[in-house]
Amino acid sequence: MIFNALMLNSKDILLFKKEEQNRMKNTSILHFEQLIQNDYSNITGILVEKNGGKVYEQYWNSYTPEDAVHIFSVTKSVFSTLIGIAIEKGYIKGVEQKVLDFFPDYTIPEGETTIQNITIRHLLTMTAPYKYKEEPYAAFFASEDWVTAALDLLGGEYTGEFLYAAIVGTHILSGILANATGTSTLEFANENLFIPLGIHVPHNVFLRTEEEHNTLMNTKGTCGWVADPQGRNPASWGLFLTPEEMAKIGQLYYNGGMWNDEQIVPASWVVESTKEHSRWGELSYGYLWWVINEKEHIYAAIGDGGNVVYVNEKKGLVIAIAALFLPNVTDRIRLIQEHIEPLFENL
Repeated sequence: MIFNALMLNSKDILLFKKEEQNRMKNTSILHFEQLIQNDYSNITGILVEKNGGKVYEQYWNSYTPEDAVHIFSVTKSVFSTLIGIAIEKGYIKGVEQKVLDFFPDYTIPEGETTIQNITIRHLLTMTAPYKYKEEPYAAFFASEDWVTAALDLLGGEYTGEFLYAAIVGTHILSGILANATGTSTLEFANENLFIPLGIHVPHNVFLRTEEEHNTLMNTKGTCGWVADPQGRNPASWGLFLTPEEMAKIGQLYYNGGMWNDEQIVPASWVVESTKEHSRWGELSYGYLWWVINEKEHIYAAIGDGGNVVYVNEKKGLVIAIAALFLPNVTDRIRLIQEHIEPLFENL
C-alpha cells in the first residue's frame, strides 16, 4: 500500500513537472510572438522544423499559410540549387566553365580582356568584376535584354575580391541556365525542383512599370516568378514562396539533397555550396548561400525585408521567415539565434 502510494505520488510529480514545462514553454512563445508584433512588424510568417518535423508555425499581417511573399535574395540560394542540378544532369560542365561558353554570339567590347576568363564560380561566389561602382538598376531594367546588359557590365579590373551583385551581375546565371538547358528557368525549376518538393510557382510575373513593380512586390495574393523581357527568371530576386515552401528548400539541404528517397540535388553540391568560398568582411559566402558558421554547419539564404531560410544541421533546425519589404530591418539571424533557437532546439 505504501509502495503504491509512493508510486502514485511520483507519477503525479512527473505529470506536474510536465504541465509546468508546457506552461513555461507556452508563456515563452507568447512573449516571443509579442516581440514579433512589437519589433518585427513586417514579418508575415515563421515556420520552424526540428529533425524534419514541424514544431512551430505562426502568421501575422493577415497572412495565411497559403499566402506567398516576395523572398527577394533568398531567390539566389534557390537558383544555386538549380545550377547544381544542371551540372549533375550534364547541361553545364562545372563551376569552372567559362561564362562566355554560353553566349557564343556575344560581341566582346573593344579592349576588354577580363571577361573571357570569368567562370560560373566567379558568379556564384560574388567574386566576378564589374565596370561600375554601384549597380545601374534603372539602365538595366530599361534595357531590352537584361542578360546582354549585364554582360556589357561584366569585366574590367579583376581583383578576386567579394563584390556583391544584388541584381545585375547575378542575372547572367539566368542566361547561362536558359541557354544550357534550352528551356525556361521556370520550366526547368518546376520539373526538377519545385514539383518534386510540392512547391507551387505557377507562372511568370512580368513587370511593365516601376509603379507595377512596387505594387506587386508587397501585394498579398501575388505568386509566381518575375521574368525579364525574354522570359528568363532572375537568379537574384523575383520568386514568391510561402514559409512552408521556403522551409522545404532548407529541409532539402538539411537532408543532403534528398527528398522522399529521391536525390534531388547532389549531396556534393549541398556541401560545396554551403561552405566558404569567399568573404565579405566577417561574413562568409558559399555558392549564393551565406555561411553563418561553417564549423557548426549553419548557413542561410537571406533576402531584403528580413526573409530568411536558416539551417542549423547540428541542432536539426530549419527556420523560415517570410516578410514584407522594409528598409533597414533588424538583423534576423540575431532574432533566430537569440530567440527562436533557444525556444525550439531542445524539443
